[in-house]
Amino acid sequence: MRIATWNVNSITARLPRLLAWLESSGTDVLCIQEIKCAESAFPYEPLRELGYEAAVNATGRWNGVGVLSRVGLADVSPGLPGGPDYDGEQEPRAIAATCGAVRVQSVYVPNGREIGHPHYDYKLRWLEALRTSAAADAESGRPFAVLGDFNVAPADEDVWDPSFFEGLTHVTTKERDALAALRELGLSDVVPRPLKYDHPFTYWDYRELCFPKNRGMRIDLVYGNEPFAKAVGDAYVDREERKGKGASDHAPVVVDLDV
Repeated sequence: MRIATWNVNSITARLPRLLAWLESSGTDVLCIQEIKCAESAFPYEPLRELGYEAAVNATGRWNGVGVLSRVGLADVSPGLPGGPDYDGEQEPRAIAATCGAVRVQSVYVPNGREIGHPHYDYKLRWLEALRTSAAADAESGRPFAVLGDFNVAPADEDVWDPSFFEGLTHVTTKERDALAALRELGLSDVVPRPLKYDHPFTYWDYRELCFPKNRGMRIDLVYGNEPFAKAVGDAYVDREERKGKGASDHAPVVVDLDV
């Protein structure tokens, strides 16, 4: 089974590339983030024509997540149980589903904006709620993974220049401690370093030629429990999909499982 995660940065803008990538990559299950459309406007039919069912949690603003599957889609759970509000709303940043023998949770962790901002505290509370909600699936005995845009670089090696990020979010001790708390559930980062590239980044800002200069970050992650991690045969960042006209600012992260 081939499972992937991809922050598409607008399903509407990225649809032609998404459909082409699904056809060429052989992906069975795709967790997507930053859909940026209402659920009613989601392109279910073009995906269905390719053989994919879709479960979506989206409101049409700046967030939105989904799970696409051609191996079954059951026990769908939208939202983050116990998750915090922001500005009085529960943002659509999480959705879980069972796809064949595997349980997945697609997440789009809050950005945090800047240290000391209310959004930073919201991010930390959101990650704490994620840990609590993932605990039962992590210990269930079946393959389970949390996949998505975590907006946290796990280590200094996961950013192009650690000194550039001093005093900024995505690299703070509190954010990295939140990832460590997920690992304490028995979840592990199943995409190893190094891969094909010395720095397998997953995100490059559109500005200042960040992609050609490889000024990136590794913030799109796959955290799997022991049954999931043991089944991993290969993992890679599809850096080629970040190239060319109309690309997202994130690349897909792909994991092959023997289940």
